[in-house]
Amino acid sequence: MSTGSPRTPPTEPTRPPRAIAAFDFDGTITRRDTLGPFLVHVAGRRRVTAAMGRRLPAMAGSLRNDALRDVTKERILGDVLAGRTHDELIAAGERYATTLIDRFRPEALERIDWHRSQAHELVVVSASLVYYLRPVARRLGFDDVIGVEMETRDGRLTGALAGPNVRADEKPRRLRSWIGDGGAEIWAYGNSSGDEALLAAADHAVWMGKRADRNP
Repeated sequence: MSTGSPRTPPTEPTRPPRAIAAFDFDGTITRRDTLGPFLVHVAGRRRVTAAMGRRLPAMAGSLRNDALRDVTKERILGDVLAGRTHDELIAAGERYATTLIDRFRPEALERIDWHRSQAHELVVVSASLVYYLRPVARRLGFDDVIGVEMETRDGRLTGALAGPNVRADEKPRRLRSWIGDGGAEIWAYGNSSGDEALLAAADHAVWMGKRADRNP
């Protein structure tokens, strides 16, 4: 019988961190804004125009004030959507999602396809409404959506947001919450000042659209 030192048990291989690709939506996956046209799709141009006209002074002031920007957005959404049913918004989102195919950036679709080929997790992180983001993301092969939802009561929208606007510092905060415990290697894609915090928090930051020249 051997009297030597016991053998050290083999160590388990270190699990690689999760690999996650987080994409902004408007101007990053798409070429332009999608929220305004969705509101027109749901409520008609006259109602949307009237709501924006009422909030025009606040909209002008919000250009340099993020807090006012979020409040103004919530009030416009409330003016247009309050009282509608949650089911109505989901159905409208499904219909509207089918109209967005021609608005996608080919270079964004190429990056999405590459991440899927690498078995990376894909998540949309956007200040747009989840009612159409979810069906779009599903068609593009994303795993989840972090976006803006409206508060509901008894099945109808109250006009308030269900949580903070998903913009600026809220983007990386929500993404970290979604990732949970454990590390992750993060790719982030954005196109505007509202995405700067998300890209700053990523291991790989990729600008799209007009800001693509900022990529290393």
